[in-house]
Amino acid sequence: MRAFVSVDPEGLEAEIGAVQREFEEASGLDFVPPADVHITLSFLGDVEDGELAAVTDAIGEAVAESGVSPFEAEFRGLGAFPSPEYIRVLWVGVGTGSEKLTRLNERIESRTVELGFEPDDHEFTPHATVARMRHAGGKEFLQRKLDELDPTVGTREIEEVHLTESTLTDEGPEYETIERFSLSA
Repeated sequence: MRAFVSVDPEGLEAEIGAVQREFEEASGLDFVPPADVHITLSFLGDVEDGELAAVTDAIGEAVAESGVSPFEAEFRGLGAFPSPEYIRVLWVGVGTGSEKLTRLNERIESRTVELGFEPDDHEFTPHATVARMRHAGGKEFLQRKLDELDPTVGTREIEEVHLTESTLTDEGPEYETIERFSLSA
């Protein structure tokens, strides 16, 4: 199975949808359904059935070792990867709470790399992808909106980390939570 570790901004779907509507006129943009928007802490890729128990144990240990207890994450601001000049992904950032997400990322990645998974090839930036660019037709519109807008999407209490299976379909990825890991109180 194809898998990743994430936290979800559940309860902010309407606010995420409002941000996405600001970009409706952009040609070449595919929006992530607001209910599927998440912050990826670690992308694992393919996890074999025989590895699943070790992976869930490692993630559980990493979450416990992080010392991160439930916290508020403020979803705000916009950005683009890899850069505003070459946009592949449009995202909402994280203000308050980003340091805790970074700590979770570091512990989880450390544990999963020990199991043989590849580390991310870029520095971790807490973000929630809201759209992907299919082609550059709307690039100038997007760049202008990125300069104009600085939305505060909302605040969400983060209480758990998810191991999520991602199944690629013709209609886009489908997500299923495989395991939940509660943050220590």
